[in-house]
Amino acid sequence: MIKILFVCHGNICRSPMAEYIMKDLIEKQGLQDQFEIASAATSAEEIGNPVYPPAKRKLKEHGIWAEGHHARRLERRDYQSYDYIIGMESYNIRNMMRIFGADPEHKVSRLLDFTGHPKDIADPWYTDDFDTAYEEILDGCQALLAGLNIWNAPGKV
Repeated sequence: MIKILFVCHGNICRSPMAEYIMKDLIEKQGLQDQFEIASAATSAEEIGNPVYPPAKRKLKEHGIWAEGHHARRLERRDYQSYDYIIGMESYNIRNMMRIFGADPEHKVSRLLDFTGHPKDIADPWYTDDFDTAYEEILDGCQALLAGLNIWNAPGKV
């Protein structure tokens, strides 16, 4: 099982968008039994809150339902629980390193580092640009999934 944790500042916009987009991509490929996908925040500001309504609406526009999500804070023990811990921007990575202390297994990266155009994904909470956030997150999730090469792995679908 491949375990992926998406991380952003509050766990109400970008990281849950990534979580639900990745779950949708995996389900469409029939690979849901081979993955565990979740998301978390580096801050405690939004703990317990659902997906931010504009983010939820953007996902719904693409046929993706984001129900039952409650923001949670990243914990030190998450480092051992996940294979990939994916931040949305450099600021998230710095905060993740404060929580983890180090990244000896090289599990931590930005989502767009898996694409041909690595960069930060701007926080739509501030930019109000959920279209760009969605497109960049989708691009990053597709690239991450393609990079895992699960279809060609021995014993895989």
